[in-house]
Amino acid sequence: MHAWPASEVPALPGKGRDLRIHDTATGGLVTLSPGPVARIYVCGITPYDATHMGHAATYNAFDLVQRVWLDTKRQVHYVQNVTDVDDPLLERAVRDGVDWEGLAEQQTTLFREDMTALRMLPPQHYIGAVEAIPRIVPLVERLRDAGAAYELDGDVYFSVDADPHFGSVSGLDAEAMRLLSAERGGDPDRPGKKNPLDPMLWMAAREGEPSWDGGSLGPGRPGWHIECVAIALEYFGMGFDVQGGGSDLAFPHHEMGASHAQALTGEFPMAKAYVHAGMVALDGEKMSKSKGNLVFVSKLRRDGVDPAAIRLALLAHHYRSDWEWTDQVLTDAVARLGRWRAAVSRPDGPPADTLVEEIREALSDDLDAPAALAAVDRWAAAQEAAGGTDEGAPGVVSRAVDALLGVAL
Repeated sequence: MHAWPASEVPALPGKGRDLRIHDTATGGLVTLSPGPVARIYVCGITPYDATHMGHAATYNAFDLVQRVWLDTKRQVHYVQNVTDVDDPLLERAVRDGVDWEGLAEQQTTLFREDMTALRMLPPQHYIGAVEAIPRIVPLVERLRDAGAAYELDGDVYFSVDADPHFGSVSGLDAEAMRLLSAERGGDPDRPGKKNPLDPMLWMAAREGEPSWDGGSLGPGRPGWHIECVAIALEYFGMGFDVQGGGSDLAFPHHEMGASHAQALTGEFPMAKAYVHAGMVALDGEKMSKSKGNLVFVSKLRRDGVDPAAIRLALLAHHYRSDWEWTDQVLTDAVARLGRWRAAVSRPDGPPADTLVEEIREALSDDLDAPAALAAVDRWAAAQEAAGGTDEGAPGVVSRAVDALLGVAL
C-alpha cells in the first residue's frame, strides 16, 4: 500500500530542541533524545468514514512530532497502518450494500487526499492489515506455542497474564479495563476465556466474511491489536521512540499491543513513550463514527475552505486537550490565516530570529502549538502596527511556519 506525496520541509537556520512530551505510561513529561534516526509508529484509520476532524487532530499532533525531530537535523522513520479489514468496516459495507474492499480503498484514497491537502508528512511505510497477514500468522503461532495464547472454539486469544507488564501503558485497574474492553471492541463476557480481558489474536472464518490462510491456525482473519505489533516489529523491533494515536487507543489497543510484543520478545518496553492526542467533540459529544456526528475534512475542502485554515484550527488547541469543533473555531482560523498572509506579503518587517526560537521552544515543550501560534500572532501584529526594516524577515517567518507548523503562507 502506498502513502501520499510529501510536501517539502524548508530548512531553517540553527537547530531545534529535543522534544519533551507527555508519556501516558509514566503519566508525566519525558525528554526524547532519539539517535540519528527517530522512530515513530502511529495507528492508522479503519477506512469506512475518513477523514473526520478527530482523525485530522490526531495526525496533526504526530506530524508536529516529526517536524520537531526534523528541525533537530535527525531523520525520521515513520510507520502507519491501515486496518483495512475489521468488523466496523464489514458492517458498514453490508449496511450500504457495497463491496468491503471497494469501500476500504475508496476511504483510504480519500484519507490520502486529505493528508496531502493538510500537508501531513507521509509515513515511509504505509501498511494495510490485509497485506500484513503473512507477518501476523507466525506471531500468533509463536504466542500459542509458547503458552501465551490459547484456542477457544477455533478462535485464538492472547493471555494477558503471560505479560508481567500488562497494565503498564494505561495504568488502569481491572474493572476500568473491563468496562472499556466491552465499549471498544472487546468481548469480556464471552464464556470460556481464561481472563475476561484476553483479546482475540485470530478470528476463525465466519460464514459470509472474508478469511485468509492462517496456517496451523486455520482460515480466518487477524484481531485488531496484533496487526500493529506485526508491522512495528517488522520495521522497528522493540524500544522505538513513540507509539502514537488518539487517547481512546491507550486502552485496549496500545495496552494489548505492548503486551503482545513483550510476550513475543521478552523485552520491555515496546515503545519508549506512548503519546496520545485528545478527542474532538461536536455538539457536546465526542466526534465518532458510531454517533455519526462527524465533520469531514473533504467536505470542508469541497466547500472552499483553505486546508491551511483547517490546519490552523487544529493547531489552536493543545494536542492533549479534548475540545469542541464549532463554526467559530473555523472562522477564527480563517481570520488568522488572512492576517499572517498579509504580514508576510510585505517586503520587509520586524526581525524574525527571535520568533523562530519562540516557535521552537513552544513545540519542544509538549507540542505547545497554541503558544507557537501566539508568537506568530505577535509578530504579525507588530508588522501591521509599525512594519520594520528587515528585508528578510517575512521570508524567514513564512519558512518557519511552513517547516515547524506545516502551514503554507
